Parts: sequence; C-alpha cells; structure tokens
Amino acid sequence: MDFASLMSKAISNAKPENLALGSNKQYIKRADIESQRREQYELEQRAIESERAAKLLQKRKREEEEAELIQKRKEKQRKLAELSSQQRKEREAAEECARRKRLGLPELIQQDNEEVEVDDITDEELFQRLRVMGEPARLFGESHKQRLQRYRKIGTVMTNSIIPTTLELLEEKDMKVTTVPKDKEGRHFLFRQLASYFTMVMTEWENALEKEKRDTFASKAAHNAMRQSRESMVPLFRKFEKGDLDEGILEPIVEIVKAAQDRRYVDANDGYLRLSIGKAAWPIGVTMVGIHERSAREKLHENDKGHVMGDEITRKFLQSIKRCLSFAQVRWPPEDIRQLMG
Repeated sequence: MDFASLMSKAISNAKPENLALGSNKQYIKRADIESQRREQYELEQRAIESERAAKLLQKRKREEEEAELIQKRKEKQRKLAELSSQQRKEREAAEECARRKRLGLPELIQQDNEEVEVDDITDEELFQRLRVMGEPARLFGESHKQRLQRYRKIGTVMTNSIIPTTLELLEEKDMKVTTVPKDKEGRHFLFRQLASYFTMVMTEWENALEKEKRDTFASKAAHNAMRQSRESMVPLFRKFEKGDLDEGILEPIVEIVKAAQDRRYVDANDGYLRLSIGKAAWPIGVTMVGIHERSAREKLHENDKGHVMGDEITRKFLQSIKRCLSFAQVRWPPEDIRQLMG
C-alpha cells in the first residue's frame, strides 16, 4: 500500500459523523450569530419590561389603596371632630341652661350666626372657572374665601389700551374736564376723563412715532422717551383706579389737562411748573429777617412747595405729563401762536 492510499484512509477516518451523514456546513455566518444574539437580547428586554410593568402596576395599586385609606381616615377624623365639637357645645349649653335655671335667670335664645356671603360660588364651579382662566385651582393653605377673592381679583376686566386700566375709557367728546367735584361719583368720572385723555395722547404719540420710524439715533431716542413715559404713567393710572390721588396733585393736573384741551399750552406749562417746583421763592442770600424764630413760620408757604422732589414715582409721572404736553402742542397746535411752549 502506497503513501497516498494511507493518507486518504486516515483522512476518511478522521471526518466527523455529521459530515458523513450528509451535512456539508463547515462554518457559521456572523449575521446568524448577530441575529441569534439580537433575538436573545429582545427576549430578555421583553421579560424585564413585563416585570417592570407588573411592579409598577402593583405599586400604583398599593398607592391608591393607601390614599383611599388615608382619605377614609381623614373623613373619619373630621366626623369625629364635628361630633365631639357638637357634643361639647350641647354639654356647655345644657350646663349653662342648668346654671341659669338654678339662679333664676331667663333662658338663652338660640341664634344662628352663620354668615352667608353674597354671590358665593361652590368649590367645584370655582375650580372650573379658575382652570378656564389658566390659573391654579387651589393654592397651598388657601381657604374658600381667599380662593374666591383671588378669582374676583383675577377676573377684573382690563382695557386693551396702551396703558391697561380697570377704568372704563370715554370717547373724546366726553373727556372735557372742568373742576374737581366733591362727590364720589363725580370724582370717579373725573378719573375716567383723565385716564381717557392721557390714553388718547399716548396712543397718538405712539402712532406718530410708528409712522416716522427710522433706524437713526433720534428715532430710537424718541421711542425710548415714549416708552419710558408710558411706564411712568402706570402708577398715576393706579391712583386713578383707587381714587386716592392727593388733592394737592389732582387739582393742578385737572388745571393742566383743562388748559391742554383748550390748546392753551403756555398756561398748561405754567400749571406744570407750579405743580413740579412750586411758586415759593428760592432762598438766595438772607433767608430770615430778625434774630428770633417766629412760631409756625414754616406753615406760611406750606402750599407753595413743589411735588417734584416728593418721591421718585411722583417725579416720573409729572415728567411724563410734561412730555405729553410737548407732543400735544404738535399734534393739536393752538390757534394762537403765543400759546406755543418754548
């Protein structure tokens, strides 16, 4: 037997049984291995996800049961507290009746002291209205009365003007002011007139600047001045709404607006100067004659002082009024040229 026949016999004896049975697959593709690994991974992930979902369901169910138990416990405590309070009141009332009967005093008359608020709203309806307005239905530690007050405060209607206000604005024909009335209704109407006039002037000012808007320094400065005046007028409008404007400021403002509506801008400017810096003499040199201080001397010119130095808010809205006058004489020029401010 030669070498070739011996080698072929050895090779045939060394072949595995599966090849002998007809299986000719000698290797495995990497894609098959990756597919098997992916299938195994997906099976494991599905098992983990199902286990997590089951745990979450059990946890949610357990939390709902605990919340229900807590709610029942609170309800039971509330009923017990109400029952205890009622029993205590009945016991105290019985003791008081026995004491008064023993002393020979007349019996007490039972009175119902429950307060019923006018225009009250139930909690369910109040929650619904607050949610519709985009507000939280309830706040921490908030009672029903506080929630109702918050709803009414939020529900206050504001005008959609250049300066939002709760005052109902008037038409131009009804803005004519005369004097400061004494009654409450008249003063409220006066505040509406003043708010309407300043709103009209600020709106015209804004429209005029929008028409002549340019990318220049002067145009930007004018827009900034208008925007600053609008923001500074907001505290004045809030005083109009509350009706608590000082009498020493209200009367000069009415005088200024009346003169501006009559297109007497020089007179309006004089009123502004009296309001802002006052008409008291500025001390230069000798401020007092004599060596003795007179009693109540400081009250002689108490009404002559100006309001521009009172506080920052007052100074700002007075300055805004002056800017409104400067624009008004351009928008509504006077018939008499001598009434133009310098």
